[in-house]
Amino acid sequence: MFTRFKDVALLLGRIGVAVVFLAHGLQKWDNGIDGTAQFFESTGVPLPTIAAIFAIAVEILGSIAFIIGFALPLVGIGYVVVSVGALLSVHIDNGLTGQGGYELVLVLALAGLALGFNGGRYSLDHVLFWSKRESRELQSA
Repeated sequence: MFTRFKDVALLLGRIGVAVVFLAHGLQKWDNGIDGTAQFFESTGVPLPTIAAIFAIAVEILGSIAFIIGFALPLVGIGYVVVSVGALLSVHIDNGLTGQGGYELVLVLALAGLALGFNGGRYSLDHVLFWSKRESRELQSA
């Protein structure tokens, strides 16, 4: 019974983190690649057009994958890369807390990473990969 609660908590955590990244990705999508790249360039992000495409892809496509639980480790690492970029280019000078601080960026990056490597049983990754491994381990034990 505890396992089921844990898996529901992991699913809810994945959904919560993904919704925040998705909202930021949709903002970037609304601004367009050129508009996002211009903003990135103004904050000193190197290769701003490539960074804009990467950020939009991770935040939109990655978030959809994160919700359904597909490619979780890859998306979790993508969240960290995007968040480190945001932290260093926009938030670092504002300190940890307060207006424009990096506390939310830090928590989202680390939560995304943790959930990426432990997404729970209610994930497509578990169905495709882990459940087969678990049944093989049980048979060999």
